[in-house]
Amino acid sequence: MVNLLLAAAIAAATPAVAAPPDQAQPAMFMVRDADTTIYLFGTFHALDRRTQWLNPGVRGAFENSNELVLETLISEGPTMTIPGRPGLPIRAPSVTPSASFLATTKMAIDAGQSQGMEVANGADMVLRRIAETEGKPVEGLETLEFQLNMFNSLPPAAPQKAVSRPAEVRGQPPVNDLSRTMVDMESAWKRGDQSVFVHMLDQLRNASPDTYRMMFTERNARWADWIAARLRTPGTVFIAVGAGHLAGKDSVLVRLAEKGIPSTRVD
Repeated sequence: MVNLLLAAAIAAATPAVAAPPDQAQPAMFMVRDADTTIYLFGTFHALDRRTQWLNPGVRGAFENSNELVLETLISEGPTMTIPGRPGLPIRAPSVTPSASFLATTKMAIDAGQSQGMEVANGADMVLRRIAETEGKPVEGLETLEFQLNMFNSLPPAAPQKAVSRPAEVRGQPPVNDLSRTMVDMESAWKRGDQSVFVHMLDQLRNASPDTYRMMFTERNARWADWIAARLRTPGTVFIAVGAGHLAGKDSVLVRLAEKGIPSTRVD
C-alpha cells in the first residue's frame, strides 16, 4: 500500500529505466550477531503473475527463518483473522480513511491493474501465504490502524504543476503517468537497483519534507529500534518491507549502522 501511494505522489518525477533481466534479483540484506540472523528483503507491494522473484537466495533465506515480519498484516478477503489463530477475527480499524486517501489509493490501484499488477501477487502477500501454509509465525511492525492514521495525517499533495514531467509524458492523464512509473519501479526492483529508489525518495523529500519524514524517516528509525531489540533474542527472522525503506540516506540500514549494527547485501 505504501509503495502504491508513494508512486502516485511522485509519478511524473521518476525516470524511465531499462527492462529487467529474465532472472529477478530483488535486493536483500542481512544483519547478524553470534546467535541471531535477520534478513531484510525489499518488496514491491503489487506485481503481475508473471514476475518470478522468489529466486533460490530469497527462498533459502525465507525457509531458514523461524518467523516472517511484514510492515503490517492486511487481510486478503472480507474476514480478517489473526495468523496462527483461525476463527478469531481482528476488529476493523476505528479510523475512517479520508476521501483524498481513498482517491489516491484507487488511482494507484487502477494504474497498477492496467499493467497486470495486483496487491494479491505482491511479494508481501506471497510470502505471507507461504508462511501461513508452512505454519511459520507472521508479525507486523505496524498495525493497520496506525497506517491509516498516518495516511490521514499526511499533508495535501502538491499541485500537479509543481512537478516537472518528462517531455514525452506531458499532457497524458495522471493514470497513464502512474502506470508508466509503476512499471519502471517494478523493473528497478527486479534488478535490485537501489539507485532508482534513492532518486524517488529524493524527489519526495524535496516535494514534501513532512510526507517524507512521516512515511520514511520516522518509521525507518522505529523499525531499526525493533531490529536492534530483536537481535537480543536468538533465532532467524525474515523481514519484508517496501524496497524504499532499504534505500537512501534515512534507510533502515543507515539507522542500524548508526547503532553500530552493520548490514551486508546477500542477494
